[in-house]
Amino acid sequence: MTNLIVKLFIRDYQKTNDPAVRAAYGTLAGAVGIVTNLLVAVVKLVLGLLAASVSVMADAINNLSDAGSSLVTMVGFKLSGRPADREHPYGHARIEYLTGLIVSFIIVLLGGMFLLESVDKILNKSESDFSWLAIVILGISVAVKLWQGLFYRKLAKRIASASLIASATDSINDVISTTVVLAGAFVGKLTSWNIDGYVGIAVALFILVNGVKLVIETANPLLGQPPAKETVNALSRKILSYQGVIGLHDMIIHSYGANQIFCSVHVEVPADRDVMLSHDIIDNIEEDVWRDMGIHLVIHMDPITQGDARVDALRAELSEILSSLSPKLCYHDLRVVFGVTHDNLIFDLVLPMEFEIPEEEVVAKVTERLKAAHPTINPKIKVDRDLNNMIE
Repeated sequence: MTNLIVKLFIRDYQKTNDPAVRAAYGTLAGAVGIVTNLLVAVVKLVLGLLAASVSVMADAINNLSDAGSSLVTMVGFKLSGRPADREHPYGHARIEYLTGLIVSFIIVLLGGMFLLESVDKILNKSESDFSWLAIVILGISVAVKLWQGLFYRKLAKRIASASLIASATDSINDVISTTVVLAGAFVGKLTSWNIDGYVGIAVALFILVNGVKLVIETANPLLGQPPAKETVNALSRKILSYQGVIGLHDMIIHSYGANQIFCSVHVEVPADRDVMLSHDIIDNIEEDVWRDMGIHLVIHMDPITQGDARVDALRAELSEILSSLSPKLCYHDLRVVFGVTHDNLIFDLVLPMEFEIPEEEVVAKVTERLKAAHPTINPKIKVDRDLNNMIE
């Protein structure tokens, strides 16, 4: 059914990298959300008023807020599809993260309101009265919200949307919360126990917990987080596949929203190769990565000395020292400046973001081992952190 709806309402629906098509997906998701959420909310409000049930009315207000969230999602997708301008040179795609964050805050706010209402009902000992028709209608609303959540999730996967992931999670949360309300209604109908207020508290706490989780998940892209491991590995493999590339390091990837990924990386090339030839290879890599992966790539070219027996021996010795300390340690940008009284061994030491040994201690141990083997060596070590978790 999702495929049919997408084909009916989105032209060129397969071009998910096109900002206009992404905006169309967001508009479609928002429109479906507004219609379905309003219908479910109105029905639940009527049932809640007739049954004097705080848990049903709380669930209804939750669905009403979902309609508002769908409207926010629509606006967010429309704005995020705008092209770059003078004030926003990297585009507006991160607006999608902001809309997801707004939805998350709405969920937290409503969860707090439901919690207060449910506590008030317990304290005042208000009675609830469900009809079997109300129970059946609640069951239908569960099915509608389940379909809605799956619909959002399928669209989110197609266009890699954080905002729609938040909406899908919210819909699945509604399924769970309404199911809890439905269970409470059954108990109240079949027994004399009035547990509506307690069910309302359970629903409110569930909404609050998941709302806080969503706030964290949608805020992370705005704060900055490591890229997906798959992206790092795929980009590394592609760069290393070119003849004349020895290695790479210092890869930094920034995402400014869907299809707005910028990357800088140092690529090692033979120092004795013609610089124009290496530069041509670098240009080809940048162009091919943009064409094949949609990543804006900028490469810094690092010449690497090869075939010098003294340098190769120091490389091998340094690798052995680092491996003996930890398999998580590595280095790059090694060069040696040979002198009369001493030799400067210059390199960058790469540590994982979270490492069990303090970096000062690692530098001291590496320096000690190198000088013990080569008294004339003067190690000049710069510490780098593995920002993209490239160290396995």
